[in-house]
Amino acid sequence: MSNEPDLFRQSNHVSEEEQWISLSDLMTGLMLIFMLLAIAYMVKQESESFKTKQVAVVYEQVRQELFDELMREFGKDLPVWDAEITPDLAFRFRNPDILFTIGKHDLKPQFQNILSNFFPRYVRIITAGKYEGTIQEVRIEGHTSSQWLTSATPEEAYFLNMELSQSRTRSTLRFVMGLFEVKNKTDWLRRNVTANGLSSSRLITHKDGTEDTDRSQRVEFHIRTDAEGWLENIKDSLQ
Repeated sequence: MSNEPDLFRQSNHVSEEEQWISLSDLMTGLMLIFMLLAIAYMVKQESESFKTKQVAVVYEQVRQELFDELMREFGKDLPVWDAEITPDLAFRFRNPDILFTIGKHDLKPQFQNILSNFFPRYVRIITAGKYEGTIQEVRIEGHTSSQWLTSATPEEAYFLNMELSQSRTRSTLRFVMGLFEVKNKTDWLRRNVTANGLSSSRLITHKDGTEDTDRSQRVEFHIRTDAEGWLENIKDSLQ
């Protein structure tokens, strides 16, 4: 008898084994690729997490040092000016009676006197060599209550107050930039100090949650550090 059928069956069996081995190798290779991708992703996440922690530590150190230095410099002036320094580095002038006339953007003489005393000392601190490259922006922010002099809808009042708050911050910026004591810092101030009218978007409230219309009308000098920008960039990259 011929053994051709046996040879044919053996050949088919070998061929099937070769195909199975080939498929097995392919699956193993794919599993290795997936594992490598997973490891790479985990390493990236760990790296970004480490960077975030580092930036958070740097930000906290700079924030605390600036806060302490501002408190040492202005601590005695705060009650006289009815001002405060918040933990997030906002220097807040909160008495509307000494800031502007109702509905106007011109600085009152008393506020001009305060700014003439405050701003040169403030600039001396934030432009010190140890903070070089740390401060990204100083935002002069104008805030209003949600009210308006004439009868207006809430929407109309918001936009009218937006225009008013922007005009007030520009008046404030123009005044402090014109002070003789800071003329040698003009270039730095032009690059880093901005005027921002925020209308009634960030109201101050009483403990019961109702609007404090007097305290909501305020001017703030708000320091933004580079660390905050780094945190935002890392957050964006993670998303």
